[in-house]
Amino acid sequence: MEGYSRYKTPLSSRYASEEMAYNFSEMKKYSTWRKLWVNLAEAERALGLNISDEQIEEMKANIDNIDFDMAAKEEKATRHDVMAHVHTFAACCPKAAPIIHLGATSCYVGDNTDLIMLRDGFNILLSKLARCIHHLGKFAETYRFLPTLGFTHMQPAQLTTVGKRACLWVADLLTDLRNLERARNNLKFRGVKGTTGTQASFLQLFEGNQEKVKQLDEMVTEMSGFESTYLICGQTYSRKVDVDCLCVLASLGASAHKICTDVRLLASLKEVEEPFEKSQIGSSAMPYKRNPMRSERCCSLSRHLMTLVTDSLHTASVQWMERTLDDSANRRICLAEAFLTADIVLNLLQNICEGLVVYPKVIERHIQQELPFMASENIIMEMVKSGGNRQECHEKIRVLSQLAAAVVKESGGDNDLVHRIKEDSYFSPIHSVLDKLLDPISFVGRAPQQVKEFLEQEIKPALEPYREELTKESILNV
Repeated sequence: MEGYSRYKTPLSSRYASEEMAYNFSEMKKYSTWRKLWVNLAEAERALGLNISDEQIEEMKANIDNIDFDMAAKEEKATRHDVMAHVHTFAACCPKAAPIIHLGATSCYVGDNTDLIMLRDGFNILLSKLARCIHHLGKFAETYRFLPTLGFTHMQPAQLTTVGKRACLWVADLLTDLRNLERARNNLKFRGVKGTTGTQASFLQLFEGNQEKVKQLDEMVTEMSGFESTYLICGQTYSRKVDVDCLCVLASLGASAHKICTDVRLLASLKEVEEPFEKSQIGSSAMPYKRNPMRSERCCSLSRHLMTLVTDSLHTASVQWMERTLDDSANRRICLAEAFLTADIVLNLLQNICEGLVVYPKVIERHIQQELPFMASENIIMEMVKSGGNRQECHEKIRVLSQLAAAVVKESGGDNDLVHRIKEDSYFSPIHSVLDKLLDPISFVGRAPQQVKEFLEQEIKPALEPYREELTKESILNV
């Protein structure tokens, strides 16, 4: 029972993928700290400081040899997480102990590791987002010719196609793909900047040699997998970077929420459903129910994702002068939670997109309930072509439409406007073409062509960098 007596965040214990949970794990964090200490020592040695190969090799051999119990005891004694891990690393690297963390401040390992985690987190998310776009694109192509009622104000409107509606969802996700790519590509390394960002400690180490200090910063940056460093920072990199990262994730959350809300509404209409497994239970009390629980969960988590950006905004606004430490506890929560939540949202969204079920007969029935009213202008135009009077025809259809509407609203019957038109001799000049006039596909405009153009001109180019990822099997924990 011991493992069940303490709170666990559902983000990691219930929902998140293994790769994202590891990306923000203690093992990833503290082993990255050690790698950064190795990078610093190697660069300092290359630039002439008295650091031996033996010390470097000892550090490399112990990167993953982390005594977490010792680190916890050290932190309890010192009240300082970085120094606790310096001491823990030094305990298993006695030869290298004198040069570990040489010239650095805590944010050398803390902030640089955060930037690595953010970059790696974006890479995980981008692959999953690409898969969602890919599956929705295939769905759009499959149903690009299937007419369906459009809805504005959640009221029946001009027809569109099921595929065209899916393209509305994809268009939002493509914006998110570009935003995530931009946020990832804009990330730089804090680098080797010292306690207030002035590099004073390193200038002292290299006896005033500014060129070597610059080289040290560039070397460690490159060794850590970044192309450039923030030239200006305080003790920390600007917390505006966190704002930028969480803003794009919040925007992704809004997209997912909108898509899954649409799916929930369509499920209520019984036109489209998310995947529903054979043994799945929709309700404990109502066995017949097929609740859209994946879409509901996605909306629920998306709301949480959208709120987390406010943490980063408040934190960025109160970083007095070169920094204050009131950012630390908040960032431990909001950065990891934002990426974990985004990861879960995309897992759910991918699962939904892969298994969307369409019910064409239900869609057709809904169209037939509304299309006669929408076709009234077309009928009028055809009557005029056949020699009829526009105003007289308009009045005839208005009267018949009111009668048909009464059948629908007052009696709960089907829309019988077409039947009334066929029975009215006034409309005999167009009786032979009436069915053609009421063919739903003639009311969707260029929707099928728009889908094809969108697939070729926007979706395909955007997914090109992810082609290899799209061929890999994806294991979803939903």
